[in-house]
Amino acid sequence: MAETLRKTVWLKHLAIMLIAFVMLYPVLWMVGSSFKPNNVIFTEIGIWPQQWEWSNYLAGWSGIQGNPFSRFLSNSMIVSIGAVLGNVLSCSMAAYAFARLSFRFKAAAFGLMLLTIMLPHHVTLIPQYILFNQLGWVNSFLPLIAPKWLATDGFFIFLTVQFIRGLPKELDEAATIDGCGLIQIYWRIVLPLAVPALITTTIFTFLWTWDDFFSQLIYLSDVTKFTVPLGLRLFLDSSSQSDWGPMFAMSVLSLLPCFIIFILCQKYFVEGIATSGIKG
Repeated sequence: MAETLRKTVWLKHLAIMLIAFVMLYPVLWMVGSSFKPNNVIFTEIGIWPQQWEWSNYLAGWSGIQGNPFSRFLSNSMIVSIGAVLGNVLSCSMAAYAFARLSFRFKAAAFGLMLLTIMLPHHVTLIPQYILFNQLGWVNSFLPLIAPKWLATDGFFIFLTVQFIRGLPKELDEAATIDGCGLIQIYWRIVLPLAVPALITTTIFTFLWTWDDFFSQLIYLSDVTKFTVPLGLRLFLDSSSQSDWGPMFAMSVLSLLPCFIIFILCQKYFVEGIATSGIKG
């Protein structure tokens, strides 16, 4: 019986490793291709190169069209950090209102907020573009950052609401007796206890903003303001030769911030998702 159980466990682990390899194969292929010359990237069968081309990283870092790749990284960092700060602050405030405060039409407002989660981004794209164009924000970072400060992401509001509802209301009552107002309760009681949900919001917002290509393509036209996705696109030229090696090299570098943030925050990320999902 014990031997059969041991074999079953080994088979499960083997299946998991095979699935993990299949999922990671594109990433491994990209890493290997970043060290290959352009003329063998799509001809060599193996993942790891037979001839190591370290110059891809130097060529990619030097950039394209006179713009170093560090500029694209800094632009992406500005947009991502602005979006993260806006979402964490505004969505947590909206969630606190829905979870703890009583006001007229609260249920209707919460239902409308949930409806925005099901509304495709492409439906609101044209009205938003017209609005931002009239404000003179096109070809700037404002269309990518400013909406995040207005609690426009219903998913993160709902996530944080579920978490806050799981916190004992006795903490609010005790703080009220001690003389705390609504803002002090939010800042001193709710926010410190809602760190897992806020970390989850931070990770998702950073990843989605860092990897966003469509919105940045719509609103940014100046090459000096391009972010990482748009900067990587410059390495591909449909009318002449494309620099696949430098593009894959910079793609590997662009994955590092996302990888580092997820590794550092994965404990809170899992806790935030699990707790928000089971609390009603």
